[in-house]
Amino acid sequence: MSRIALIPTCAAALLALSLAVPAQTTPAPGGADSGPEAGQTAPVAPAPVQGGAATEASPPVATPEGGGAAAAPQEPPPAVPGPAPLTTPPEAPVPQATETPPVYVPPAPVPMPDGLAVQPLPSPHDLSPMGMYNQADWVVKGVILSLLAACFLTWTVWLFKMVETFVARGRARRAARILSRAANLAEATRSLVGRRDPGAFMAHAVLEEYKLSDPAIDPAGPDGVKERAASLVGRVEVQALARLRRGMGLLATVGSVAPFVGLFGTVWGIMNAFIGIAETQTTNLAVVAPGIAEALLATAIGLVAAIPAVVIYNHFTRAIASYKQALGDAGAAVQRLLSRDIDFRKIKGV
Repeated sequence: MSRIALIPTCAAALLALSLAVPAQTTPAPGGADSGPEAGQTAPVAPAPVQGGAATEASPPVATPEGGGAAAAPQEPPPAVPGPAPLTTPPEAPVPQATETPPVYVPPAPVPMPDGLAVQPLPSPHDLSPMGMYNQADWVVKGVILSLLAACFLTWTVWLFKMVETFVARGRARRAARILSRAANLAEATRSLVGRRDPGAFMAHAVLEEYKLSDPAIDPAGPDGVKERAASLVGRVEVQALARLRRGMGLLATVGSVAPFVGLFGTVWGIMNAFIGIAETQTTNLAVVAPGIAEALLATAIGLVAAIPAVVIYNHFTRAIASYKQALGDAGAAVQRLLSRDIDFRKIKGV
C-alpha cells in the first residue's frame, strides 16, 4: 500500500520537471528540421504512468504515527499541456542583383627580342616611277627616254621663244610708230639708224632702191620703183616671220607624235605582261599588275610631253600672228613714205 501511495507523488514530480524546463525550437527557413544545424526538436510530453507499474528510484515514504493506518491514495493532478512550439514563417527569397558580365581586356603585347622580331617582307616590285623604269623592258626604256627628251626640248623652246617673241613684237611696234611719224623716207631711216629690226631693214632697203632707181623714175614712171619696194618689204617680212617661227615645227611634232610613241611603249609593255602570264601560268594580279603599270608609264610620259607642246604651239601661233600684223604696219608705213617722196619729186621737178 505504501508503494501505491507514492505513484501520484512521482507523477506530479515528473510533470513539474517537464513544465519547468521546456525546449522550444524554431524550424529552418527552408522547412528542414533534421540535423544539429536545423535546431532542437520540440519537447515530448512524458507518457502517463500505468497504475500497476512500480518505480524503484522513488524513496520510501514514512507512515504517520497513530495507529499505523495507511494514508488514502490521492488523485493525480490533471496533466497540463506544454506550450506549443513557436514557428517562424519562412522569409521571402531576396532577389539577387544582376551582375554585369566582365569586359575582356586583351593583354598588352609582349615585346619580342630584336633577334626574334618579325620584319615586314619587302615588296617584290618597286612601284615608284623610277622603280618601274628600272624594271621595264629595254624597248619601253627607250620610249620613255625619247619622250623625256622631247619634253625637255619642248620646255626649252618655250623659254627661248617667249623671250624672242616678246622682244620681236616690241621692236616691230616701235618701228611702226617711228615710220608713221616720219615726214619722208630719209628722216625715217635716220631715226632707225643702229636698230636691228625688220622695220629698220625695210626702211634702209627701200631707200637704197629709191636712190638706185632715181635716174629712171622720170622717164619710166614711179610704178617700177614702187613695185620693187613692195617686193623688198615682203621679203623682209617673210624672213622675219621665218626667223620667229623657228622651233614651232618641233612643238607641232611633239604634240602630235608623242601620244602615239607612248602608246607604242604601252602596247609593248602589255605584250610582255601577257608573255609573263603565259610563262608563270597564273592570272594573279600580283604578277600582272607590275607589267601593266610599267606599260602605262610610257603613255603617261607621252601625254606629259604632248599636252604642253600643243598648248605652247597654240600660244606662239597667236604671238606670231600679232608680230606679223606689226610687220605689216611697218611695211605699209615704208611704202607710204616712198610714194610721198616720189610725189614731192614731181612737184619739185615742175
